[in-house]
Amino acid sequence: MSKSNLKKWIKRILKFLGIFLLLLCIVSGYLYYKNSNYDMYSLYITDTNLKTKITSSDTKEIAKELVSQMTLEEKIQQMYGESYGGGMTKFVINAVLKERFPHVYVGKNDRLGIPPWVLSDGPRGARVLDKEIDAVTTFPVGMARGATWNPALEYEVNKVISSEMRANRVNYGATPCINILRHPGWGRAQETYGEDPWLMGEFGVAAVKGLEKNNIMACPKHFVLNSIDNSRWIVDVKVDERTLREVYLPHWKKIIQEGKPASIMSAYNSVNGDFCAENKYLLTDILKNEWEFDGFITTDWVFGLYDGVKGIQAGLNVEMPFQQAYTSDVIETAITNGEITEKQIDQLVIESLATRLKYALVNDQDKYPHSVIGKASSIDLARSVAEESMVLLKNENVLPFKKERGKKIAVIGRIADIENTGDRGSSNATPMYVETPYEGIKKYQEALGNEVIFNDGSDIETAKQIASEADEVILIVGFTHEDEGEYIIFSRDKMLEAAENGKPTDNTSFGGDRVDLRLLHSDENLIKTIAPVNKQLAIVYIGGSAIDMSSWEDQVPTILFSWYSGMEGGSALANILYGDVSPSGKLPFSIAKNVKDYPYFTPYTKEITYDYYHGYTLFDKAHIETAYPFGYGLSYTQFKYDSLQVKQSSLSIDDSLSITVQIRNEGTIPSKDVAQMYIGFKNSKVDRPVKLLRDFKKISILPKETKGVELQIPIKDLAWYNPETKSWEIEHMEYEVYVGNSSKKEDLLMTTFQVE
Repeated sequence: MSKSNLKKWIKRILKFLGIFLLLLCIVSGYLYYKNSNYDMYSLYITDTNLKTKITSSDTKEIAKELVSQMTLEEKIQQMYGESYGGGMTKFVINAVLKERFPHVYVGKNDRLGIPPWVLSDGPRGARVLDKEIDAVTTFPVGMARGATWNPALEYEVNKVISSEMRANRVNYGATPCINILRHPGWGRAQETYGEDPWLMGEFGVAAVKGLEKNNIMACPKHFVLNSIDNSRWIVDVKVDERTLREVYLPHWKKIIQEGKPASIMSAYNSVNGDFCAENKYLLTDILKNEWEFDGFITTDWVFGLYDGVKGIQAGLNVEMPFQQAYTSDVIETAITNGEITEKQIDQLVIESLATRLKYALVNDQDKYPHSVIGKASSIDLARSVAEESMVLLKNENVLPFKKERGKKIAVIGRIADIENTGDRGSSNATPMYVETPYEGIKKYQEALGNEVIFNDGSDIETAKQIASEADEVILIVGFTHEDEGEYIIFSRDKMLEAAENGKPTDNTSFGGDRVDLRLLHSDENLIKTIAPVNKQLAIVYIGGSAIDMSSWEDQVPTILFSWYSGMEGGSALANILYGDVSPSGKLPFSIAKNVKDYPYFTPYTKEITYDYYHGYTLFDKAHIETAYPFGYGLSYTQFKYDSLQVKQSSLSIDDSLSITVQIRNEGTIPSKDVAQMYIGFKNSKVDRPVKLLRDFKKISILPKETKGVELQIPIKDLAWYNPETKSWEIEHMEYEVYVGNSSKKEDLLMTTFQVE
C-alpha cells in the first residue's frame, strides 16, 4: 500500500473513531441525563371510577376484577420491579455518579389506572431521596434503639422516618430488620434490635405501626434466619423444627399479627435446602396459611431469586428490584409444561394489588412537603434516642465528669472526629449533618470556657503526653462501615469461592462480618498506653454489636457503649458524660467472657446449623458466666427492687400472669430504669431455657421516689412447640417469675406461680 493510500486509511479510521466517540458521548450523555433526571410518577389512583369502586368495595374484589382484565404479560409486569437493563442503568448511574439511591417504580399499569409503588430502605432514615432533597433526619442504628428498651421511642422514630419517606415521594419502607443476633460477628448486627425474640417482637411491632401511621407500606426483613452476611447469597441454614418455631419465628408471628405490615421481604439464604424466596413451607404454609398474612412478599434485592418457577410455587409475589427470574419466557414455558398455572399467577398478583390499592387510594401528599424533613422535634428525638441508647458497662466513680471551669479535656481516637453513622449499605441514610464525638464535647465544654484538645492517636507518644496533661480523657474506639456492615461485593461466584475456601478471595469488598471480635490493634494499643497515665478516663465504644474487651477492660475505670449514634450523637454523648442525662440503656445482647462461649460462627461457609440455644439462654443453660449479661446497664443512681408479688398464684391456660414490683431510686439523680420480667422453667419435663424474657417496662423515677410497676404475660406465651404433634403445648406445673433490671441472677427477685 502506498503512503498516500495509507494516509487516506488512517484518516478514515480516525474519522470513524471520532464519529464513534462522538456518538458514544451523545449516548452516554443522554443516558446520564435521562437516568439522573428520571421521570417521577404519582403513587395515587387518579381514575375516578376505580376510586369509587375501592371506596365502596373490598380491595381484594377490585384486585380480582383488575387482574381478570389483564393479559398474561401485564400480570407478569406486576411481579417484578423494573426491566433489568433500564433499571440497572438507572441504579448504577445514580448510585455511582450522583451518590443517590433512585426511585424504582413497580407495578405501574396505565391502561387500567394502576399507579406504581416505590421502595425506600430506612432502618435509620429515609434512603431514597427526592431530587430536591439532599438529606434526612438520621437516627441511631437499630441496635442502639434496641438498647433503649423503649418501644414507645421506636414508634416515634419510625413515625418520623415514614413522614420523611413520604416527603421523598415514597410509599413503601423496607424496614425494620428483625433478624435475631445469634453471634456478635454478624456484620449487619447494627440494623437489628438484639438477641432475644421477645425484645425483637416488641420493637418490631412498634416500628411497623410507626411506619404505617403515615401510609407507608412497612416491610419487615429478612424472612428468615439471616444472620451471616459474607455468605448470605449461598449459605444453607440447617435448623430443626422446634428451634425454628421457638427461637427464629416468634417475633415474626407477633409482628405480622399485631403490627399487620403490608409486606415481608424474604432472605437471601436457604433454609433446610430451599432458598427463602423459593421456600413454600416458609412463605405459604407458615406465613400465608398458618399465620394468615394477607400482604405480599418481595425478594431481597439482586440474587434474591434464582428459579422463577419455584418462586411462584412457593408463593413469592414480587421479584426486586429488576426482572431476572420472573421473565415472560420462564413463566409462559412453565404454564405450557404444566409446572404452574395462570391461576397461580392471578393469585400472586391479586395479593399484592389488594394490599397496594389501599395505600394508593388517598392522595395526601400535600401533608408531606419537603419542610417535614429535619424538623426541630425530629432532631430533638434523634438526640433523645441516642441518649437513652447509651449503655454504661463499667464506672469506677469516674462518670459523670464534673461540670467545672478551668479544665483541659483530651478527646483522643482515630474515629473521634469523623462522620460515622454506620453501615454504608442498604441501611445507609444521608444525614443533614453529623455531630462527631469531638464536636459534641467541644461545643459542650466551650460553653463552660474549657479547653478541648483533639488527637487522632496516630502518634501514640503524642497522644500519651496529651492524656497525661489533661484533667480528663475521653478515648473513642471502635469501628466504621469499612470494618462491619452489609457485605458489599458484586459477585456471587466470589462469595461462593470464599465459602468453599473458608476465607475471602477478593479484596475489593468492604463491610461484612467480623472474624475477630476484638477492637483494632491500634485501638487496643492506645487504650493500654493511655490507661496508666490518667485515671480520669472514659472509654467510649462506637460499633454495632458486642466486642471482646478481655485484654484491656480491667485496666480502665469506665466503659460506655455509644453505638453508631446518628446525627446528634456528639451532643448526646456530651450530655451523658457530663451528667445532664443519666445513662439508661441496657444491653440487648450478652457479652461473653470468652469468645469461644458464643455459638459457632464463620463468615465463609456454604452450610451452618442454628441450634436451640444462643445468647443468654445458652449461657444460663451451660452455667457460663458472662462478662456483661443481657439486659445489663449502669446508671448514675442506684435502684432497689422490692415487694415482688404475683396477683394470682394459680392460673389457667386462658389467663394472664400479672405481677407488681416496687422500684426505688435511692440516689440523688433522676433517671430511668428497665424492669425486666423473666419466666423460669425449672420443673419442665422437656428441655427448656432456664428463663425467658416475657415483659419489660422502662420508667422514670425521681430521687428517693418509689414507683410500682405492673408486668403481664398471657399464659399462652409460655408454650413450647412439640414437633411430634406439630402443636404448641403449655405445661401444667409450677413456674418461676424473675424481676429485676438485668438478666443476671443477682439482679433478680424471684417468686412462683402455678398453671393448673
